[in-house]
Amino acid sequence: MSERDETAITGGRVTIRTVAARAGVSVAAVSKVLRNAYGVSEALRGRVEAAIEALGYRPSRAARGLRGRTFTIGLLLVDIRNPFLPEIIDGVNGILAPSHYRAMIGVSEARIQLETSLIESMIDYKMDGLILIAPRLPSEVIARFAAQIPIVAIGYHDPEAKDFDTVNCDDQRGAAIAVQAFVERGYNRISMLTLGSREGHSVSVVRQREIGYRQAMEAAGFADAIDIHSVAVASPEREESLKAFLLRPDRPEAVFCWSDLDAITLLNMASEMKVRVPEDLAVIGYDNSPTAALSLVDLASIDQSGRALGVLATETLLSRIEGRVQPMALKTNPILVARRSLCETRALQHRPSAVKGECA
Repeated sequence: MSERDETAITGGRVTIRTVAARAGVSVAAVSKVLRNAYGVSEALRGRVEAAIEALGYRPSRAARGLRGRTFTIGLLLVDIRNPFLPEIIDGVNGILAPSHYRAMIGVSEARIQLETSLIESMIDYKMDGLILIAPRLPSEVIARFAAQIPIVAIGYHDPEAKDFDTVNCDDQRGAAIAVQAFVERGYNRISMLTLGSREGHSVSVVRQREIGYRQAMEAAGFADAIDIHSVAVASPEREESLKAFLLRPDRPEAVFCWSDLDAITLLNMASEMKVRVPEDLAVIGYDNSPTAALSLVDLASIDQSGRALGVLATETLLSRIEGRVQPMALKTNPILVARRSLCETRALQHRPSAVKGECA
């Protein structure tokens, strides 16, 4: 059947058969190119992709779902306001782009009921797999969903997970790096700003960073000086918590913040309250978000490479979709990016000649 005959029969709608006729290949060959199947030659791929572009062909997701894969991945974000998330999305898209898969994004706003509803909708739409970023759901609930669809969770520390995969930064190590950086520079009174407890706290990155902070303080001989200040989740209580920390009569010399989100807000408040950073208070955040690198912010931060997490999670999910059943719990290595909010040493801070921003 010719391309013209095929198009006429389908009422002008371009189908996979139309593409095959245009490219002069079989329908099976077109399907292989669309699936990015192994063994497809560059010549065949070029002919099929040229036909797809010329005809403006768009595969029917619904039809693909009835036959098997839809080549869509669900990406569930906990909070779209976090500037760290675009890096993860960039990593996901970097892997999906040449694979013909596409990501569909949902935002749960850290609410369990909405999170559950979005996952159910993604399953109903016959997506091929899900990447959950910092889910709040209990492990057994995620496992039940994983019985229906392949799942990878980012920012979810559950070493006992068997039915789904986890991809995390080594958050305990990241917190330890921050504490060690303070200790090496001569700081003794080191606090941690953490997020108030909420659903999913036991498996969250926040909990892991608290553990890492405690262990590093104990290893440095500062077990009696462990000081964790909890920040409220919602505004305006959140800002009040940060202000209360800065107003403490026993305010520490240095603080490790669980996230750049609160570290950057703390820097802004410190400036307004005439608390000098790093002379009066040194600060290290977590995430190394783009905002942290701005010259007016200049926040030292633990870099966990969101893009690397996105890449690793997507590769892991695709291997699940291809049939892997052995669970994987993968971790990336964090590093410290030192900036102006962290002095090289504390030696100059108390000299009469020291000026704002001057560090050894």
